[in-house]
Amino acid sequence: MKRINRWFDRFEDKVRGFLSHYPMIYALVGGVGIVSFWRGVWETSDLLGIPSEASLVGGILILMSLGILVTEFLGNRIIISGLRGEKKLEEKTLKEIEDEEMFLSNLKNKVERIEKLLVEMNNKKEI
Repeated sequence: MKRINRWFDRFEDKVRGFLSHYPMIYALVGGVGIVSFWRGVWETSDLLGIPSEASLVGGILILMSLGILVTEFLGNRIIISGLRGEKKLEEKTLKEIEDEEMFLSNLKNKVERIEKLLVEMNNKKEI
């Protein structure tokens, strides 16, 4: 089983490495794969005679138990921005976006300076 997993892992790495150079083809192949997978799930459910209500409840229970129900449909960024009370990006004004960008840039510069100071302190300590 480990050999099979390792083979698929290497195969996936090679395919992703190749297709990452061709994003449009990557998107098309990925889209076909996703649609084909879900079509197979749908057809299998129909073949087994699973009613739509049972499928809905079962799907919700599976997603909830795996902890991906909310993040799959909303995404982490939306949840975090909602908890912080932030506006959605499309609701922000250009000034707000520029201010946020400036703040993040300044923060990055401060972190870089602190990192340099720590390296210098560490070098002095070693001497």
